Amino acid sequence: MRLGELSDAALRAALRDEGLIVATGPFRFRIRSRTEQVFRGLRRLYPEFEIFEQGFSDYAVRVDRVAGLRGHLRPQVAFQFDGFEPFKPLPANHAYALLEWGMNWSMSSHGHHYLLLHAAVLERNGHAIVLPGDPGAGKSTLTAALSLSGYRLLSDEMALIDRDTGLLMPLARPVGLKNKSIDIVRAYSKDAVLGEVAHDTHKGSVAHLRPPAASVRASDASARPAFIVFPRWEEGAELVLTPCAKSAAFMRTAQHAFNYELLGSTGYDLMADLIERCACHELRYSRLPDAIAMFDGLTR
Repeated sequence: MRLGELSDAALRAALRDEGLIVATGPFRFRIRSRTEQVFRGLRRLYPEFEIFEQGFSDYAVRVDRVAGLRGHLRPQVAFQFDGFEPFKPLPANHAYALLEWGMNWSMSSHGHHYLLLHAAVLERNGHAIVLPGDPGAGKSTLTAALSLSGYRLLSDEMALIDRDTGLLMPLARPVGLKNKSIDIVRAYSKDAVLGEVAHDTHKGSVAHLRPPAASVRASDASARPAFIVFPRWEEGAELVLTPCAKSAAFMRTAQHAFNYELLGSTGYDLMADLIERCACHELRYSRLPDAIAMFDGLTR
């Protein structure tokens, strides 16, 4: 059953009571919340995700209003993971953004049966592209545009590399957008479905883009890595694609790993195999259509 098939009443009841079990790639989250923001966010952005009324879940998470006088005077929400709170409470209108951030934290902190990279992953014609996420590089904006241009979205925030096969595992979830990127993506495609904007977060204004239905439904299909591209958006810059030495690509990609050192020699072998499989490039761009055309050429 998919979330979009639930009535509003049934969705609210599941979130309020036993929790809604949602499949996101290889992970299952049991989500509880009594907040309207979380209800509306899941309703709008997760309609294609498979859900379960009962059974096993990898992570039990909760986002709810903080109780007591402090919560009454200054409404706040807290994220809970298996009953404890890893973060400080945030303003109540950040509830849905907090859920997405908390889900990312849960996987990056505990999903060590994969090599985990802070990177987006997209695929076209059997060629998977890994986009490591340097701060301010425009990774999520580019990821959103590619996913709206026919590319299969495997991940926005976290690349999962299978320890047995070296293949990239799908984790298609909403794409997080910040500040100017929100309006850029809205203008880029009439098919863009965004959730509510949370203003004045520690990242500025934040909204999430619904992942393509086809990407969500391909949650069992791994992908073979073919390209690693380090993107960099620069205002007014002409598009330039430059080869990157594999030794430099190894070091830069390892810096984006959540658990490379924790996995020891296994992490090194997986990273070396990833680099060996991929053509590595640096990309400088300013216009999304130019970047999309370039990726079309790479994956043709």
